[in-house]
Amino acid sequence: MIYIPIEKDYLPEEFEIQLAGEQFVLGINYNESFDFFTVDLYDAARNPIALGEKMILGQYLWQDQPDARLPAPALLPIDTSGKEGRITFGNLMVTTFLTIDSEVDVIDES
Repeated sequence: MIYIPIEKDYLPEEFEIQLAGEQFVLGINYNESFDFFTVDLYDAARNPIALGEKMILGQYLWQDQPDARLPAPALLPIDTSGKEGRITFGNLMVTTFLTIDSEVDVIDES
């Protein structure tokens, strides 16, 4: 797994990322009122693919969205400490991370 660096002190942020040879743009947002993060996914031309996906520990992003434009490999929020119950501002990039899981491909059902 590869950790995706998120500059949580500068949110919202967008950055380009290459996944399986394809260029995408990720947008990371923080909901201060309820202390959670969401991820937006755009293609290289900044056309939206999936917006507002909540980051939940141990659940692949966009796992319930059959869309051929979704990237493979899959993106997975993890807790390296094994102690966190959810992703918060305090633990993101400390013990919880958004990772690229090259072992799993997103299933294309469209």
